[in-house]
Amino acid sequence: MSTRKTRTSAEETALAARRFGRRLMLKGSLYGTALALSPAIVSDALSSSGTLSLLNWDDELPDPVIPDFEKKTGIKVTMTPFSQNEEQINKLQATRGAGFDLCQPTHDRAQQFEEIDVLQPFDEKQLALDGLLPSMIKTSQTSWTWKGRLYHVPHCWGTEAISWRNDLTKLSYANLSYGTLWNDEYRGKVQGRPHSLLLGIGLWMDANGKLPSNRMLDAYKDEATMKRIYDVLLREAIARKPWIKQFWDSADNTKSGFMSNGVVIGQTWDGPPISLKKTGAPVTFMAPKEGAISWLDGWSMTKAAKNVAQAYEFLKYCHSAEGSAKVAEGSGYNPVAKGADTLLSEKARAIFQEAYPKDAVDKLWARPVEPSWFAELRTQYAEKFKAA
Repeated sequence: MSTRKTRTSAEETALAARRFGRRLMLKGSLYGTALALSPAIVSDALSSSGTLSLLNWDDELPDPVIPDFEKKTGIKVTMTPFSQNEEQINKLQATRGAGFDLCQPTHDRAQQFEEIDVLQPFDEKQLALDGLLPSMIKTSQTSWTWKGRLYHVPHCWGTEAISWRNDLTKLSYANLSYGTLWNDEYRGKVQGRPHSLLLGIGLWMDANGKLPSNRMLDAYKDEATMKRIYDVLLREAIARKPWIKQFWDSADNTKSGFMSNGVVIGQTWDGPPISLKKTGAPVTFMAPKEGAISWLDGWSMTKAAKNVAQAYEFLKYCHSAEGSAKVAEGSGYNPVAKGADTLLSEKARAIFQEAYPKDAVDKLWARPVEPSWFAELRTQYAEKFKAA
């Protein structure tokens, strides 16, 4: 994957986020009237039988998404949840995709999925791409088009940033940083994912001039540059190991860290703390001054898919304003369909604006597409951090 293509994908993800944020600030005025009257989600002509097998992120299909789809179509859905991209890739490699119709890659894993060769291209005539935010579908198209065919379509987007128990500590956007995690008061009270913490430390050290790295983008140039940067990050992370209460690896243990395991602050996905906040839990999620780390999760069809017609109906549902809004409302992540923002609750709108105050949306750090060598090396550094 060329550097130009990688950066274009990242820029498009960030651009989509900016547009979404501004629409919320304007209460959906950009799309509201024209798109609230979207066409019916699923055609009555669809057969009222069939099944669909999904390999899906464990927190991106919240109730009532699947029950609502099953009721509308009669299609019965089987879900196999996972909590990390590596887990998904291992499952697909083990079966060559057999047993799953659709899977859920994150946009930055395009090169890895192209190399393991377990996907088939979409028939774009059977997709409702016109209903998606242009910048979102362009992110998929930029990185996931091989030999002229598209292998990925958007599902939801989100970020990784700082979350904390707001009844146990007080923080504000004015001074929030990835470096805040390592304040003395949080010793033994921090949670994070090993490779994400390394990235966060890198963004912090770049911002304060201790390790210039072009906002960590230099680490994606070549193996030698990546090792030079990550050797420093690993030493810094190991020195901070006493601050770690737990390493999270799923949405569920991110939540339990805050609510039952003594975690006060962490570098986490947005979905888990925002879901907690919606239930009234004393948790806040916010972008730091270095920029929240953004990503786009999507859908791909496996080569072994048996329920192809049902898969396309499911994608049409997810790409409708109603379906995309249900995904976002229940998961705490953000929608990809035009008009979905106008269907979100006032609480969801308020939480979004709290998470990305002032210029935070303009400062997002979008994950670049990762070369295979990068993913493998990053895992090695993350494992050394865990084992230290």
